[in-house]
Amino acid sequence: MTDVTLAVVAGTTATAAIDGISAAGADPELREHTPSADLEIVADGRPAPDSAVPVSPSGCPTPAVVTRAVRELVGFEFVGIDAGLAVPTAPTEAPVFEAGAAPGGDVRDPEPVPDAAVIFERGRGLVPEVVESQTDASDGSEADPELLVAETIPGGTTTALGVLTALGERPAVSSSLPANPLATKRAVVEEGLAESGIAAGDAAGDPLDALRLTGDPVLAAAAGLVVGAVERDIPVTLAGGTQLAAVAALARHAGVERRLPLATTSFVADDPSADVGALADDLDLQLAATDPAFGESDHPAMAAYARGEAKEGVGMGGALALSERAGVPASDVRDRVAAFTDRVLAEREAGSATGGDPR
Repeated sequence: MTDVTLAVVAGTTATAAIDGISAAGADPELREHTPSADLEIVADGRPAPDSAVPVSPSGCPTPAVVTRAVRELVGFEFVGIDAGLAVPTAPTEAPVFEAGAAPGGDVRDPEPVPDAAVIFERGRGLVPEVVESQTDASDGSEADPELLVAETIPGGTTTALGVLTALGERPAVSSSLPANPLATKRAVVEEGLAESGIAAGDAAGDPLDALRLTGDPVLAAAAGLVVGAVERDIPVTLAGGTQLAAVAALARHAGVERRLPLATTSFVADDPSADVGALADDLDLQLAATDPAFGESDHPAMAAYARGEAKEGVGMGGALALSERAGVPASDVRDRVAAFTDRVLAEREAGSATGGDPR
C-alpha cells in the first residue's frame, strides 16, 4: 500500500505587490492572507474566522477549493509548510511545519531571499517528518510513503521566471490571469538580475545563488523537500505547473538525476504562453495533465477556471491526478467542487453578516 501525502509549501513575497503580476487575491492587502487561507481550506474545509476565502479580482475562487474537494473524495494526507507566511495560519487539523523563512523580498531587490541556503536545508531535513510512515490498520504493515510537493504563493510565477532565467533554463511560466503578462514579468526579472549583478545563466550549477538573488522562500523550501525525498528514495511528484518545473530545475542543478513526474492541469498544459511541455522536456520531467472538464459545468467557479483563471496552485493538478488514479469520475469531482465552493462561500458570507464565524 502507498501512503500519499500532499505537502503544500506556502509563503509570500513583496513581488506580489507589483501591479499586474498576480490574481491570487482580490487586492494586495488580501493577497497576503491567501497562502494561509489556502492551507486552512485544504486542512479543515474552511478558512479561519479572520481569513477571507481567497478570490481573484473577478471573483474566481482559489484552487484550494478543488484540492479540498478532491481530498474529500480520495482521502490523501495533507501537511502545510510555512515558508515565509505574512499571516500565520490558525491551528488546523493538519500539521503545519516551519521552514524557518521570513516573507521574501521584491525580486527586483539585490538579494530577495538572503537565507535561501538555510531554507533549502530546512526543507531537505523536513522530509522524514512530512512523510513519516504510517501503519496500515488492516494488516499492521507499514505503508510506503509517496510525496506530492505543491505551492501557494502570490506572484510566484514571476520569481519562478527569475530562477529559471538565472539558471539558464527556458524562461517560460504560466499565470493566474487569463492573459499571461509575460512582458511585464520579464521586465521585472531583467531589472532584478541587473540589481543582483548577474546575467541569464550566471547561476547555472548554483541553485542556492539563483534562489538568493532571484527567487522566493517557497521555491527554496520546495526544492529542499524534493532533494531530500530523492536522497531517501521516496517517490516524489511535482504537483503543480511552471513553478514546480522551476523547483525541478533547482533540483537538477543541485545534482538530482532521477526522472521526476510533473502533475499539472490541462489549463496550464493548454496555455501556449506557459510552454510547460517544452520546459518538462528540457528538465526530463514526466508530464501528466489532468482535464477535469470544468467547461462542461455552468458553475461560476468552474467557468472561471475554464476561462484560464487560477490555472494551477495549491496542488490542484496533483489532486486531480490522484482522483484520476483512484478512478473517481470527473463528473463526481465537478459535483463536489460545486457543492464545496457554494458551502464555503455561503458560510463566509453568513459569518460576515453576523460578525462571527459560522462554525
